[in-house]
Amino acid sequence: MRPILLKGHERSITCVKFNYDGDLLFTASKDHTPSVWRSEDGDRLGTFNGHKGTVWDLDCNRFSTHLLTASADASAKLWSCKTGECERTYVHRGPVRGVAWADGSKMFATISDHFVEHNAKICVYDVDSETPKVEIDLPKDNSNKRVNPTNIVWLALNEYILVTFDNGAIRLYDPTTGNEEDEITAHEKKIIRVSFNRDKTLFITASADFTSKLFDAVDLKHHKTYKTDRPVNDAVISETKDHILLGGGQEAMSVTTTSGKVGKFETRFFHLVYEEEFGTVKGHFGPINALDINPNGLSFASGAEDGYIRLHFFDKSYVDMKDPVPEEPIEGEVDVNPAEQ
Repeated sequence: MRPILLKGHERSITCVKFNYDGDLLFTASKDHTPSVWRSEDGDRLGTFNGHKGTVWDLDCNRFSTHLLTASADASAKLWSCKTGECERTYVHRGPVRGVAWADGSKMFATISDHFVEHNAKICVYDVDSETPKVEIDLPKDNSNKRVNPTNIVWLALNEYILVTFDNGAIRLYDPTTGNEEDEITAHEKKIIRVSFNRDKTLFITASADFTSKLFDAVDLKHHKTYKTDRPVNDAVISETKDHILLGGGQEAMSVTTTSGKVGKFETRFFHLVYEEEFGTVKGHFGPINALDINPNGLSFASGAEDGYIRLHFFDKSYVDMKDPVPEEPIEGEVDVNPAEQ
């Protein structure tokens, strides 16, 4: 597997995402400056300068014309992908933890942490307005504990907004009324990241409880669990194979006391259906914080606490690998029905 090491950030990586077409890679880190790279060869095309705090999340729209970023400086920003200029700034009361485009790229939603007396919030914006059209307050729970949102995603056709929380819960909200429509407890600990397949029928969670889980996006039914021996910081679903990629590692605070081999800072490959681990890709010197796989299925990117992004290109043997139980007979084979034997 041929990796390209992308050296452009000064601090640990927080987010890596391919655009819809897979030709651009957007990255964010704690150094305040998101970057965009050409995914084919790893050339850096530019940066987005303007934030004054850690950039926790970013999202590129369908046609790669605009980028949204969420930052700890209590703002979300709208950028032109062509020029790198900031077109709008959306001011919040607390650090902005996540941002997501709605289908159609006319609206977007953000999540922000609590700050002093202000509760955590979910905000829905029209792109042209710097004032939210819907604000959903997230007060303390029944035990008087603060529950902070960690990720936000729009479901298909903008029907609901899915939000994950640091207590392991997943909630669905109506983006028009702000009402909570459903809630499930998915994990015992914090849900660090959530990602969907392209048609938004399945989503996978990554949690600090050492597991990653696959859910149906329509009814929130739990289907599969992928178990590891370390916190899972990110998980993605392959678009071309029935495979899951997990990234994580031992907590950053104790990294300096162990070697890279002990810390287990590799990307792990699991079979989506059988829940079995069948491969690892090593290289980072700190826990992997972010993962994404190219929509064309030919490469994936990982960003870690060491401040590097590794852009891996799959070997031909992996790209050509067949499913162990093919759904249709391979050309030249005879489809034998067991009942007819």
